[in-house]
Amino acid sequence: MSTSPSQTTHTTQAAPWLPLVVVVLTQIQASFAVNALTVSMEGITTDLSTPATSVGTAITAGTFAMAAFILLGAKVGARYGSRTVFQVAVAIHALAMAGVALSQSPAMLFVAQASSGAVIALIAPALTVFIATSYHGPQQAKAIGLLAAAIPAAGVLALLVAGTFATTIGWRYSFALMVALGAVNLALSFRLKPVPPQPGLSIDWVGAGIAAAAIIALSFGFSGLGSWGVVLATPQAPVEVLGLSPAFVLVIVGAVLGQVFFRWVRRRQDARQSRIFDLRVLATGSEKAVTACMAIMLFVGTAANFLIPLYIQVVQGRSSIQTSFSIIPYTLSIFLASTFVAYLYARYSPSLLARCGFVVVALALVLLAFTIKNDWGQVLVVLGLVLLGLGQGAIVALVFNTLLSSAPRELAGDVGAWRGLVHNLSGSVGIAVASAFAVGVLASTVASSAAQHPEIPPGLVAQVDLDDVNFLSNAQVAEVLARTTANPVELAAAIEVNSEARLRALQISLLALAGIATLAIVPAGRMPKVRPGDLPEVLEPDDPDAIDDETATRPERG
Repeated sequence: MSTSPSQTTHTTQAAPWLPLVVVVLTQIQASFAVNALTVSMEGITTDLSTPATSVGTAITAGTFAMAAFILLGAKVGARYGSRTVFQVAVAIHALAMAGVALSQSPAMLFVAQASSGAVIALIAPALTVFIATSYHGPQQAKAIGLLAAAIPAAGVLALLVAGTFATTIGWRYSFALMVALGAVNLALSFRLKPVPPQPGLSIDWVGAGIAAAAIIALSFGFSGLGSWGVVLATPQAPVEVLGLSPAFVLVIVGAVLGQVFFRWVRRRQDARQSRIFDLRVLATGSEKAVTACMAIMLFVGTAANFLIPLYIQVVQGRSSIQTSFSIIPYTLSIFLASTFVAYLYARYSPSLLARCGFVVVALALVLLAFTIKNDWGQVLVVLGLVLLGLGQGAIVALVFNTLLSSAPRELAGDVGAWRGLVHNLSGSVGIAVASAFAVGVLASTVASSAAQHPEIPPGLVAQVDLDDVNFLSNAQVAEVLARTTANPVELAAAIEVNSEARLRALQISLLALAGIATLAIVPAGRMPKVRPGDLPEVLEPDDPDAIDDETATRPERG
């Protein structure tokens, strides 16, 4: 009996740091891949002989796969035990990272990244469970904040590590490092408190299937907008439907399936049957407004996070390590804002913070659009990146905490799954749409600029497929034109046109994102207030209908 107090003291001392270490390291493992792919764009495009936008396709493959299965992942973790499911998923994710490191083709990169995204759908809900079962009171709030801050922290780590590796020993070693981190996280997870399975939890497999089908259709649809055509099919489209682009058709099918999903869930909820998602998470207009703000910010932020490295590496021809150091101020700003925004909750309402955040984001994008040139070291450009990161980080952390406190506490698992779905779907759509939009502007600008340069004869333009224009470095343009009849004067003029068109395409894309950010100011005014309180240890109740309906007592708008 004399050893019991010391054992208890040891457990009390060990519990605060070990779960948090596992949560943060696993979030870094899950988030590192996307950032590393972005930073390693130059090496991947050269090594795999693929255009830069193919890297964007690989990124969307992972995020769309996570979005497709995140609702199911929360239920599977609760049904079979969060720790056990977490361990299996971490091991599979490490194997997927090995697949990325060994990729020999864009297709293999796509499959490996999609596989990693699918298992993150099992990992992400478990991280919230570990926090809920290990921390209470102020410690829990801080742990949730650190979970949100771990995503931009992974971005900083990816910029430093992946940028250095890509410039020195090769981009593949970044993903080999994630295999090793996966082994560490798996070993540490055995020291976590086991989370008992809930055999009484019934899973709505039909609802999960409809949700996955809708998101997969949207994923392929948005990813194909650039190459297959927005409405009408291009020659690159694998098939066409009455002349329509398969991307356009898939987006429509995905939207219809989304409506079917919500009708299915509503019917099962009215019948008090198990469902894959509880609509009480979105019971009021305020909670729908939070989702709208979340979606818009993630769309804008992820699109900007893809366009900026694309510009640095392709337009400016900078190396991966130079790219890393160029955008570290942006990533650090996201980390700092997401970490410290919680200190403003007691003084300012979420609606005011969100509106100010979106104004800052819009102004930052406008500043970048009008100041960005071929010299990345400009003070105004760095200032624009810092402002963009501060606004983005504050909003992303704010909307998650607001939605988590607004919905019934027992539905925190559904809130976390919904946040993961919106996060990945909006981010992936942002990359796909921004890529398609930027390439479209580039093609239009190249065509008009070529016509205004008398040094470029129509015969040379006819030899270049303007329907398949993409972001190319000056060296790649010279390589393409070497296969034509271009003379040195014409080659120099074509490179000048390409340089001007790339810069203009980026500027217009950033202005478009600024316009989208301003649209969120309206729903931001409907944000509910943040309520204090702990998350329950059981985030997926066996009988969700036993929860008291708190719709009438939801917090009023702040």
